[in-house]
Amino acid sequence: MIHLYHGEGKGKTTAAVGLAVRAAGSGMKVLFVQFFKNGSSSEVGVLSSIPGIDVLIPEVWYGRYRKMTEEQQEETRKCYTALMEDIGSRAEEYGLIVLDEAVSAYNYGMFDRAAFMEMLRKWKDSRETVLTGRNPAPELTEAADYVTEMKKEKHPFDSGVMARKGIEF
Repeated sequence: MIHLYHGEGKGKTTAAVGLAVRAAGSGMKVLFVQFFKNGSSSEVGVLSSIPGIDVLIPEVWYGRYRKMTEEQQEETRKCYTALMEDIGSRAEEYGLIVLDEAVSAYNYGMFDRAAFMEMLRKWKDSRETVLTGRNPAPELTEAADYVTEMKKEKHPFDSGVMARKGIEF
């Protein structure tokens, strides 16, 4: 089935990490992939150390999409397209595939959307897939079996507290 964790609130990646740990604990093989992140988030090291969890971080990282130059966007697009092809070729090995921030990558057209939707349809009956990110396109919400919105009611960032290691990243 397809799980979609979205919204403006904290907890999308945290929920995906929790599910990855639970799945690995049950003996399921897990692939955890992050888009628009550089691999420095605290969960990456721990996930990499858990037997049964493989972590993929894109080789290219320029920060937030809106701050990238056109050349950086194109380089990222090529990297993410190759990454999605790699994921597709390895998918049969995994019972759970987590695509952290894939919603943003999809929204910005960082890989072929039609091919991605076909891949999700193909995987739907054979593995669990988790997508995280903000503002999912309607077709992603429609394709998902689980849709969970993380809604922010209050966050320290609103009063100037920056993201804290081990809590927000």
